[in-house]
Amino acid sequence: MIINDRELDRILATVQKPARYIGGEFNSIVKDWDTIPTKIALAFPEVYDLGMSNLGLAILYNLVNRQPHLLAERVFVPWVDMARAMRARRMPLYSLETRHAVRDFDLIGISLPYEQLFSNVLNLLDLAQMPLHSLERDASFPLVLAGGNAVFNPEPMADFIDMFVIGEGEDVLLEIIATFEDVRHADRDTQLRRMAQIPGVYVPRFYHPVYHPADGTLMELSPTVAGVPAHITKRISPLMPEPVTKFILPHTDVVFSRASVEIQRGCTRGCRFCHAGMVFRPVRERSLAELLETVDAIVRDTGHEELGLLSLSSSDYSQIGPLVQAISEKYQGAALNISLPSLRLESFSAELAEMLVGRRKSGFTFAPEAATDRLRNVINKPIRTESLLEAVDAVYQRGWQMVKLYFMIGQPTETDEDVIAIGTLAKQVLAIGRRYHNNKAKVRIGVSTFVPKPHTPFQWASLWDVADIERKQRILLDEIRGQRSILYNYNNPEESLLEAALSRGDRRLGAVIERAWELGAGFDAWTDQFRGSAWWQAFDDVGLSAAWYARRPRLADEIFPWDHIGAGVEKRWLLLDWQSAQQGETKIDCREHCYNCGILSAFKGLRAATPPTAWKCPPVRNPRWQKKVEAGDVIGLTPVVKASMARAKVPEI
Repeated sequence: MIINDRELDRILATVQKPARYIGGEFNSIVKDWDTIPTKIALAFPEVYDLGMSNLGLAILYNLVNRQPHLLAERVFVPWVDMARAMRARRMPLYSLETRHAVRDFDLIGISLPYEQLFSNVLNLLDLAQMPLHSLERDASFPLVLAGGNAVFNPEPMADFIDMFVIGEGEDVLLEIIATFEDVRHADRDTQLRRMAQIPGVYVPRFYHPVYHPADGTLMELSPTVAGVPAHITKRISPLMPEPVTKFILPHTDVVFSRASVEIQRGCTRGCRFCHAGMVFRPVRERSLAELLETVDAIVRDTGHEELGLLSLSSSDYSQIGPLVQAISEKYQGAALNISLPSLRLESFSAELAEMLVGRRKSGFTFAPEAATDRLRNVINKPIRTESLLEAVDAVYQRGWQMVKLYFMIGQPTETDEDVIAIGTLAKQVLAIGRRYHNNKAKVRIGVSTFVPKPHTPFQWASLWDVADIERKQRILLDEIRGQRSILYNYNNPEESLLEAALSRGDRRLGAVIERAWELGAGFDAWTDQFRGSAWWQAFDDVGLSAAWYARRPRLADEIFPWDHIGAGVEKRWLLLDWQSAQQGETKIDCREHCYNCGILSAFKGLRAATPPTAWKCPPVRNPRWQKKVEAGDVIGLTPVVKASMARAKVPEI
C-alpha cells in the first residue's frame, strides 16, 4: 500500500513541522520498489528531529542500500499531532522514501539506544496496524528485529520483538537478511528457528524464565526448544565499518545539524557506571588516512558546516592531534567547525585546545561526573581536581567563554559533601573564566541522576530514592544560589526511576509497558511528554513495583535477567570491580595494562584475524589460540564477516 499524496497533504496542513513526514531529502536513496526482492524498514522509534541525528541508523541505511538486491527505507514515529491525525483517518505508518506502508516490508529493524523508547515501539507497531505481540504475528507480517544499547537486557521488550540483535549490527544484519531470503516462504516458527542459529541473535519466544516463588527473583532462563544456544554472545565488527559520507540533509531542523564521523569504537577507561564503555569493548580505531579521506568526501557530498569527531572518548584516539591539525589546516578559513563532543580530561591537552582556536566557541565540554577525588576513584575516573582546573584554564585562555561540566548525583558511596563539592568546583571554574573574560564567562553544569545499568560493575548498586535525589538537587541549588553565571540543569528523578526499572527489568515488565502505553505513555524521553502517573498506575495494575526493580539491593550471586546475554566482559570480573569500587581502588587505562576482563578471550579468533593496528587492547599471546586460528577454528568468523574483512582496506596508523 502506498500512501495517497492528496490525503497526506490534507493532514500535513494541520500538523507541526510537516517537513518531518515528506521525505525526498538530498542524498536520500530511492530504489525501484517493484524490482527489489527484499525490503527492510529501518525504524527509529522517535520523532524525525532526533532520529535523523542517529549515526547508527545512517550507517545501516548506507550498508543495506549498497547491496543492489536490497532496499532500506527510513521510518520514524510521528509526533503526537500527526499520530492523532493518522489514527483518525486510519492511515498506516509509512516509509519516507517511497511512502509504502511499513507492513509491506519484509523486515522491520528497530534501533533502541535507550529504554525510554520502549513505549514508542508500541506506538510504531500500532500505527503500522500490526499486532503488538510477537506471538500474534504470523509470516504474513514483517519480521521485527531490534538492536542497540538497550537490548543488552532484551527481556522487558521480549513480548513485542521477534528477535534481538545483540551487539554491533553491521555484519549480522546482512546475515539475517540472507537467512530470511532462504526461509521467506516458511512459517514464522521455522523462520525464527533459523534466525536463532545466527551468532548474536536472540529469539525470546524460544526461552522461558522461571522465578523464585519466595522473593520473585529470577531462578533460571533457559531454552525451550532444541538447537538454540543457552547463552548469546554479542557480535562485533572486527574492523570499523565503511564510514558514511553522503549524509541525508533534512528539510527541517534536527537535534544535531552536523556530519558525524566515528573515529574509534569502544573505550578502555573502565568507568564503572558506563554501560557503553563496557559493552562496546574492544577498542578499534580508524586510520588517519581513512578519516581524512572521509572528511573530504563529507564536505564534497553534503556541504555540512559542522563535523563531529565521535567516540566514547574522542581525545583518546591515538591520532587525535594530527587529525584535528590536518583538518584545521586544510579547511582554514572555510566554514567548517570541528566538534569533539566526548573529551577525556586524562587525554586532553592545551595543544589540542590550541588547534581548535578560531573555530566556533559555543562552549567546551568536560564530564568529570563527580567533584571530589574520592568519589572519582569510586567510579574509576581518577582525574585530580587540579588537572581539571588546569584544563579549564587552557580552554578559557584560548577564547572560550563557556565551559560545560557534566556530573551525576546518587552514585554509590556518595555523601552530601560530594554534592556540595559540585557547586564549589563550579565556582572555582567560573573564577578562572572571569580572569580572562570578566562577567562574560559562564559555567553550565548538567547534573543527571546515576542509573545502575546491566553489564557494568555498578549493576549490583541501588538507585537512590526519589526523595533523596530531590534533596541532593536542593543542596546543590543552595550551594550555587546567587551565581547568575552558573547555569544549572538537572533531571526529573521520576524519569530516572523509570529508566532504572526498565533497564534492570525482566520479562514481566512487558505487561507494564503495554499497560502504560494504553494509559497514554509515549515519547518518555521528552520532559513535557513524560507521564509518570501512567507508569506508576501500570505497575500497580500489573502488580509489580518499580522500586523493587530499581532500588532493591542485589546479592553477589543473584541471577540477572540479562545473564544469558554476553557482552564479552565476564560477570565474575564485573563483581570483582564492584568490590574494588567500594574500596576506592582504581584501574589504569587498559590500553596500558590488561586486567583480563574476558573480552579478548571472547573474541580471540577475531583478534587473531584482524590487522594488529586496528585493535587497541594490549596484545595477549596464547599458543593454543594461535593453533586454533591456523587450523581455521576461528570464533566469530561467519561467511559475511570473512567476506567483509577480505574486502576491507587494512588500516595504517
